[in-house]
Amino acid sequence: MSKDSYLVGLIGSGIGPSLSPALHEREADRQGLRYLYRIIDIDDLGVPAEAVGDLVRAARDLGFDGLNITHPCKRLVIEHLDALDPQAEALGAVNTVVFEDGRAVGHNTDVTGFAASFARGLPDAPLERVVQLGAGGAGAAVAHATLTLGAERVTVVDALPDRAVALADGLNRRFGDGRATAAAPDRLAALVADADGVVHATPTGMAAHPGLPLPAGLLHPGLWVAEVVYRPLETELLRAARGVGCATLDGGGMAAFQAADAFRLFTGREPDVSRMLADIGELAGAVSVRD
Repeated sequence: MSKDSYLVGLIGSGIGPSLSPALHEREADRQGLRYLYRIIDIDDLGVPAEAVGDLVRAARDLGFDGLNITHPCKRLVIEHLDALDPQAEALGAVNTVVFEDGRAVGHNTDVTGFAASFARGLPDAPLERVVQLGAGGAGAAVAHATLTLGAERVTVVDALPDRAVALADGLNRRFGDGRATAAAPDRLAALVADADGVVHATPTGMAAHPGLPLPAGLLHPGLWVAEVVYRPLETELLRAARGVGCATLDGGGMAAFQAADAFRLFTGREPDVSRMLADIGELAGAVSVRD
């Protein structure tokens, strides 16, 4: 039987404003659980991202049940784990660590979170040609999700060309040659003009990183735009996209679905995703007003 008391946490940089603690603790309260979700911010601790292994070991020794992992530690944490589930291994990125019988096992709920959010919010979106901005840990997850959803071709654009190439190569190994390609930012105008949709998977648009990840003039009415950022729910990108008539998907759904999947991994209990979706709307909306 599942126990009724849990200690979990989030490791990352600049994560003080994260809504993950509130999302998890609200659902736990509704299920009658004692559930403490701690923020472990490497900036506050004054340690580099490479210290993630020490932090994971300390959390295990202190009796944590699991951890969420975010930027910039999703790839770095892998070498410090005892095992990976197939999804995380294929991605080369971990956002959830579960402590099981003294072992640290890595998972990735970003993939399932984005896929579920996209299927819910843009169920009829065409997926022949997709342009993705960003090839980091979140970018790897959403690219895998997009191809899993049936995208014929994903073109990855990143400010670090080698990172885009590495992601595209990994996607082709998993999904088949020609399903993914890497492109330099200077090709963005031509790519977006011919695309069915754009997936944004960089920090641009977050409260701490305001702005647009691409020139607004590249957006056109036949395009759909999916966002990973959820703070604020309406980013400058989504506002510009709606202004020209694009179908849009905010990052709230991915945040809620991935949190629900992590909650299930930590507790073995089934979360109420509809309630967590309502939570993210309420929490992110309240934060946006204050910001």
